[in-house]
Amino acid sequence: MKAMILAAGRGERMRPLTDMVPKPLLPVKGKPLIVHHIERLKEAGFEEIVINIAHLGHLLPKTLGDGSRWNVRLIYSDEQESGALESLGAIVKALPLLGDEPFLVVNGDIFCDYPFDPDIDLQNSLAHLILVPNPPHNKKGDFGLNGDYISNVEQKMFTFSGIGYYHPQMFENIPKQKAPLAPLLRELADKQALTGELYSGVWHDIGTPERLKEINENF
Repeated sequence: MKAMILAAGRGERMRPLTDMVPKPLLPVKGKPLIVHHIERLKEAGFEEIVINIAHLGHLLPKTLGDGSRWNVRLIYSDEQESGALESLGAIVKALPLLGDEPFLVVNGDIFCDYPFDPDIDLQNSLAHLILVPNPPHNKKGDFGLNGDYISNVEQKMFTFSGIGYYHPQMFENIPKQKAPLAPLLRELADKQALTGELYSGVWHDIGTPERLKEINENF
């Protein structure tokens, strides 16, 4: 199974830190945030990792290289000319690099200890989403769980972690253009086409300078 790290966003809420450094390269616990993902993906058994790049995108391959230092292959999906395509657009553009088998996608601006699983079986679902307890900045949550299925409306709602396993079939006939992933997920959730699970381990959304400072000082 291949993995993709979403790393192209400008990180407006992180400014001025992201005026000179792309958000995935901001330091967390002594190393770039994205390196934590690469190391954990390697530990889990992933050998090929696609990284999409846009804002200050040239700095990512310059810093990370081809991945040989971690014994993985890093492949870059370049959005610098078009501008960041958001999550859905980025995945659609990268499909030729991801292949015909299910793949993992991870948001580049989270810090977690979730155990990535390259052997996960999607069975009959188009995707399997990892949910987490709601953080203070998203108290209402995004999705619920109805048994093993992702639901848009439940009494108890959780936050989408930014970690998901997807079947390429999910993106058939989706145009190559800038677009968020959430509307498609909600549409498929209504069709009971998505499964999910709740993960209660370490998970942080590093979305603002304050959250970055907090994780560096307190974790």
